[in-house]
This record gives sequence, structure tokens and C-alpha cells, in this order.
Amino acid sequence: DAMGNIFVLDTRKHRVLSFDSIFEQSKMERSKPGLPVHEYNRAMLLPLAFMEPLRQPRRALVLGLGGGVMTHALHRMVPECQIDVAELRRKVGMVAHEFFGLPQKPQINIQVTDGRAMLEASPEHSTDLIFADLYNADRMSAIQSKRSFVRMSSRALTDSGWLVANYHRVPEPGGIVHRAIRNHFATVLTYTSKSRNTVIFATRQTLNWPVKPRWEISNLERRLPIGWKRLLNRLQPLD
Repeated sequence: DAMGNIFVLDTRKHRVLSFDSIFEQSKMERSKPGLPVHEYNRAMLLPLAFMEPLRQPRRALVLGLGGGVMTHALHRMVPECQIDVAELRRKVGMVAHEFFGLPQKPQINIQVTDGRAMLEASPEHSTDLIFADLYNADRMSAIQSKRSFVRMSSRALTDSGWLVANYHRVPEPGGIVHRAIRNHFATVLTYTSKSRNTVIFATRQTLNWPVKPRWEISNLERRLPIGWKRLLNRLQPLD
């Protein structure tokens, strides 16, 4: 499309979405659509373990579609949740449906817009989960490194909601993102993957460390077999 290349690459076992043929935007097992392969993608789902089983999220925002693997996995976990997706490139949404098995469901609403516009348009306290994974071909979107992104996310979230954001490195202590997250959220956790991606989890709830899951791990694993126990064990509070 006008914004550049979109590659769908197959190996013997996996299918990969790339914008430059070097960095992987999304990855799935071809025989298991909706099951995230990348460790940081799997980790991004961890706040579901901290939500009451009888009070599942009603609305989620996904900022950046990629191959739709994250959106598909979220839909598998909470099929009644309304998932609004912000994706700049209409063609990426077409590729997610055609090549990555993203289901056409009324609960999944893909909007051709940027993440900032979707956050700005979200009513106050309307959203239970915000997943931000905003990357172009070779770098993270500048949106995720701004105070306004953290502020708008906090405004859109319910009191028990979670912001989940994938960063290419740990936000610098005392830096813009670090200070903004500390100012707006009471509990902040991190997960650093083997690829050195750092996922930030932030909620206005005051939760004691270690944060205990409210689901039985076996129930989570039956719904989506991604190794929940191992992922939970690698969570850390933000320094």
C-alpha cells in the first residue's frame, strides 16, 4: 500500500507478518491461529489473570493490529468483550483476516485510524483493557513515548482497568514515560522477554506484591495454552 511493503512469510511451521522482511510484526503457528508465538505477545495477556472470573472485561482497545494474533487470542479468552482495534493501514486488516485467521466477528471492530485518535475518542472510564503495540517497519511509534499517551490511557480506563504496552526497552527511571506512569497508576509491573522487549502493566488499583491471579492457572491454560504459570513467575514490579 502507500505506506510501504507488507510481507507474509511462511516457514515449515510458522507464518510471519513483516513490513520490511527483517523484523517480525506478528507470528503464529500455521496449525494454531489465535495462539501467540512471540513471548512478549503472550505476556501481554497476563492482566486477564488478575480480573475477577465473574466480571470479565466488557471493552478492550488494541492499538496496532499487526497480523491480529493478539486480538484473536483476546477474543478466544473473553469472547463477549467488545474489542476495538486501531490500525493505520486498511490492507493490514485484510491480511490479518485472510492469512492469519482473524475471525470476522461483531465483537471485533477494526477502525482505520491511529492509536492516539482512538484514545482521544474513548469516553472517560469506558475501557477495561488497553493493549498498545505501536510499531512501524523499524521502530516504535513516538505516541507510546509521550506523557499524553499515558494520560489519555488512564482517562479511558475503568478504575480496575489495565494499560498494557510493549516497549523496545525498559522506560528510563525518572524519564518522561516512567514519571507519567508513576503519576497516573498505583500498581505498575514489568515483564522483560528473552528478545529484550519490555511489557509494562499499569492499573489504578493498589495491589500488593506479589500480585496473585484470581483464576486457577489450569483454567487459564485450558482456554489458551501459552504457559501462564511461567509467564506469571517472570513478572516484576517496576523499579
